[in-house]
Amino acid sequence: MARSLKKGPYVDEKLLKKIEGKKPMATETIKTWARRSQIAPEMVGFKFGVHNGKTHVEVLVSEDMVGHRLGEFSPTKKFVRHGGKMQKEMETKAKEAEIASAQAAKAAADAAGAKKAAAPAK
Repeated sequence: MARSLKKGPYVDEKLLKKIEGKKPMATETIKTWARRSQIAPEMVGFKFGVHNGKTHVEVLVSEDMVGHRLGEFSPTKKFVRHGGKMQKEMETKAKEAEIASAQAAKAAADAAGAKKAAAPAK
């Protein structure tokens, strides 16, 4: 559920204190554990190190992010790709096919260039 309009957006006061009086882009990363804090317009241009449970993920705040939560830009779960042995085999076959098609296109282009050079000029 969304937060009541009467209450207004939740912005962590400690974060606002940390950015108060500082210039965006000139300051270093501001570390925070306040993932639930909403991004206010005053935060645009600052770099935040948002904690994801293990490390601080660097987030550069832009105008499009205003109104969202800091935690949205710091994923907590690491995606390990699906598949395994079969998936790896399919990827290598696709890569080999791509390389073969690129080599065939290059050979065709070289052959066309050789024909133009061999043709006599009138």
